[in-house]
Amino acid sequence: MKRTYKFRLYPTTPQQATFTQWLTTCRCVYNNALAERKDAWHTHQQAVSYYEQANHLKDAKKTNLFLQAVHSQVLQDTLRRLDKTFKNFFRRLKKGEKPGYPRFKGKYRYDSFTYPQSGFALDYHNKKLRLSKIGSITITLHRPIPTECVIKTCTIKRDVDHWYACVAVALPDPAPDTQQRAIKSAIGLDVGLKSLLTLHTGETIDNPRWLRHSEKKVAKEQRRKDRKVKGSNNRHKQNRKVAQVHRKIRHQRKDFHHKLSRKLVDSYDLIVYENLRITNMVKNHHLAKSISDAGWRQLMRFTEYKAEEAGTLVEYVNAYNTTQLCSRCGQLVPKTLATRIHRCPYCGLVLARDHNSAITVLHRSIHYVEARSSSSSGQGLSVEPV
Repeated sequence: MKRTYKFRLYPTTPQQATFTQWLTTCRCVYNNALAERKDAWHTHQQAVSYYEQANHLKDAKKTNLFLQAVHSQVLQDTLRRLDKTFKNFFRRLKKGEKPGYPRFKGKYRYDSFTYPQSGFALDYHNKKLRLSKIGSITITLHRPIPTECVIKTCTIKRDVDHWYACVAVALPDPAPDTQQRAIKSAIGLDVGLKSLLTLHTGETIDNPRWLRHSEKKVAKEQRRKDRKVKGSNNRHKQNRKVAQVHRKIRHQRKDFHHKLSRKLVDSYDLIVYENLRITNMVKNHHLAKSISDAGWRQLMRFTEYKAEEAGTLVEYVNAYNTTQLCSRCGQLVPKTLATRIHRCPYCGLVLARDHNSAITVLHRSIHYVEARSSSSSGQGLSVEPV
């Protein structure tokens, strides 16, 4: 398994200047390499590989002082990023998806560089991160990295005016006999906007709506920015303040999702979500902001990786008509978005719309059906059918 540990850095003013200069150099290397690939194709119909550009970079370092100041593997990783971007472009092109040709990076659109193999070391005793050609930076190691982990890469990331070290590690896979817990408790979940989650038991978890609650503050800072002269230092400073407000909202949402996903994984052996096409759903401009603010996909992703370590099973079921079907008799009961109560004319079931949907989601789970069938032979599943 692969995991990433994110730690806050506290660089000195000269170290911050070095970080910023490295980002600028890496951005220039990225843009120049992209321009070389575009020119080679438009002029000679030839593709330029990563290895050819790495050789050119080696020659350019002999005369370029800015390139010499940056660790060699950091520059190579910049070229690998571009190569990966082109591979993803061709993959999407072959699948018939929107390809998205690689774009040049603007001044504030390149925010990280990576030590892919060596050149970095964590000093747990002194709480320092040692980086080649930069020095020792104070780091907040708020949690230890397990000793059985193999550290792979270290990425230095800029988030507005904060700096972070993202340490990617490889964890040993759990033993086969402990990979998955026996399903003794299961939960079906319906994600929504009024309530973030509705459990099949009828319990609801409120949607915090972090962005909605901070909209006035965002608008206030945005108006201040619009009054500044474009290109001025004051406008750049105000841009930073707007970004700081958005960062706080992002951190609030992430913290809430981490705690909620941990609670779900610790409480249940089987967690069932709808397999939603969220990318298509946000095309509805009346709901796009609220869906993005809820962060459904982030919550699902957090639940997945925590469940992998804990041995909990996360399953996604077909979301088609989960709201329209009656969870008791299975008959189709059409509803509009404004209809919040499910009333079945066939069996008389009356439930909250989302509650009915959560029950249907759970009943569609193959593993839930198997666990129920095994419980009839004495295994014992704590979830009772509704």
